[in-house]
Amino acid sequence: MDTGAVPDADATTAGPETADERSQVPRPRHHTSRAPHFVKRSRTLHLTWQIGVAIVGFAVIAAGMAMMVLPGPGIPALLVGLAILGTEFVWAQRTLLWTKDQAAKAAQRALDPRTRRRNMIILTAGCVLIAATAGGYLLTFGLVLPWQVW
Repeated sequence: MDTGAVPDADATTAGPETADERSQVPRPRHHTSRAPHFVKRSRTLHLTWQIGVAIVGFAVIAAGMAMMVLPGPGIPALLVGLAILGTEFVWAQRTLLWTKDQAAKAAQRALDPRTRRRNMIILTAGCVLIAATAGGYLLTFGLVLPWQVW
């Protein structure tokens, strides 16, 4: 009796995998537009859809770039803009996946005990330097701030 289930193509053709291969983010084999089906049927409507997605995506990226120097969540806005563009454009999807891979690698490097030890030493040295500077100022000038001189 046929249940109508289609066997998984990856399960029949996949070879032995290592733990690293299974833990990585699955890569799409080909890119398909995420536009609604009625939009994909008309070439003109689909092109208009892609232009709209590009305008919105680039606007969010521009806002993210502005927020890198202004108050606001700049990096998350850049990633959201890439995700919007990635719904229609392969290059944006690949850039977003590359960025996620680089962030995962940076997180692994940050958790390395030698890196953490080095960062703690730098933090401690910086705090000691700030405390010594503040102590030197207080010994020289007391609690009078420069703008309070009468």
